Amino acid sequence: MTAERSSQILNIPNILTMMRIAAIPLLAALLMSPSKSSGFWAAAVFAIASITDWLDGYLARRMGIVTVFGKFLDPIADKLIVMAAMVMILPFGRVPAWMVLVILGREMIITGLRGIASSEGIVIQASDLGKFKTIFQIVAILGLVLHYDYNWFFGIAHPLLTVNMHNIGMFYLWIATILTIWSGVDYLARFVRVLTR
Repeated sequence: MTAERSSQILNIPNILTMMRIAAIPLLAALLMSPSKSSGFWAAAVFAIASITDWLDGYLARRMGIVTVFGKFLDPIADKLIVMAAMVMILPFGRVPAWMVLVILGREMIITGLRGIASSEGIVIQASDLGKFKTIFQIVAILGLVLHYDYNWFFGIAHPLLTVNMHNIGMFYLWIATILTIWSGVDYLARFVRVLTR
């Protein structure tokens, strides 16, 4: 491997992306237990991975090292970690199966369409809908992984100061599911328009 090719793969943004993929087995292992402590640490891993998702893109643009490998790997890493989290909490009944099916199905369809567009030399830019969908998915998954009641006000035990993270997660998951469908239909419509020009 030449130095130039190595720099196309082994640069800081791509290493962060690969670290996000490497975190998936740890996330899955933590989510094998429905306990509050496991959920807390799994949420921490997921949150850190989500931060690296923003950070790798920011660094790639700031450092001027946007690579083909990075463009390919970054969205795959995002989808893998979201899929892993949702699939692992599914057996605990924390998320409706149909929502998981809609979200994962959309990701597979859009990934397939992007592959077709790319093979034709067509670039269909990601819309703001897709970005908002990702944000709401992340917040929803954090809530669903944490799941239990948490008291965030200096440990003072009072019902008004207690937050049920599952309810918060479901609230954001509903929004994420609507945006998932909306952004998927929007991408499909733009894909058809481009191909029929």
